[in-house]
Amino acid sequence: MTSSNHTLPYGTGDATVPEGANGSEEATALEGATAPEDARPLVELKGAGKSYGNVRALHGVDLTVRPGRVTCVLGDNGAGKSTLIKIISGLHQHTEGEFLVDGAPVHFGTPREALDRGIATVYQDLATVPLMPVWRNFFLGSEMTRGPWPLRRLDIARMKRTADTELRAMGIVLDDLDQPIGTLSGGQRQSVAIARAVYFGARVLILDEPTAALGVKQSGVVLKYIAAARDRGLGVIFITHNPHHAYMVGDHFSVLRLGTLELSAARSEIGLEELTNHMAGGAELAALKHELAQVSGVDVEELPEASDLRTAAALPEGTR
Repeated sequence: MTSSNHTLPYGTGDATVPEGANGSEEATALEGATAPEDARPLVELKGAGKSYGNVRALHGVDLTVRPGRVTCVLGDNGAGKSTLIKIISGLHQHTEGEFLVDGAPVHFGTPREALDRGIATVYQDLATVPLMPVWRNFFLGSEMTRGPWPLRRLDIARMKRTADTELRAMGIVLDDLDQPIGTLSGGQRQSVAIARAVYFGARVLILDEPTAALGVKQSGVVLKYIAAARDRGLGVIFITHNPHHAYMVGDHFSVLRLGTLELSAARSEIGLEELTNHMAGGAELAALKHELAQVSGVDVEELPEASDLRTAAALPEGTR
């Protein structure tokens, strides 16, 4: 990866997909090797929580992010995913528990402090300027310049060359870096945002529901580049409400419900069906299975039993 002394800015760029990317190729890309489970954590939350006055939005959450692994955080609306993102990205401070980066406790005062520690967040809106070209969005806020002040000017040729090199290193091929970023699809813009974060030195990449507003094909493109970021050694936090997308790339899964950790399990400890049940409120449905059986027209045969669903407290210590 090309080295840079720039600091990762808030805006994120966009990307284009390699020609000929099909379902089988994407599936193959998602099966890349991951780092060992005992690698030193980049980010850890231990019993972390956040209260806004008398409202407790998050409580007792444990989360570990390791290099070269994808940690998926799932949950329905109001589960606490956004609060978790804000704590790790430095927007808000936790009010309980511990937040560790490289093993040392931290209290980020601003998102800039998190960025300086290599924690980058790619939000759904991407904060791009639609009418600006791809290369300009790639360096938005951290433009390369040349010449002495007061004659300093943008080094356009070097920015184009660097953007093209970094995008290609992630497998993103664009024929024209001068095309407005607004002409690219949502999946392409998300992919370039990932490549941009990698270039600017991110060690931990937080992706806020990157596939939420995308179709099936474009979601596959984004998942492919999430796997590529993992294979380049980044610790990825993939926030999503789609268990199928999470299971395609995830190495560890944490399910939030009403601000608490309902499930924390490694990929080897849980299957897609059980993950889907937890995400869909399977524990609540299991508790109501008897009552639902009395309602005509409701098929409860496929609903899980309460004994089939695990909680975070019931999991072995090594899988939390």
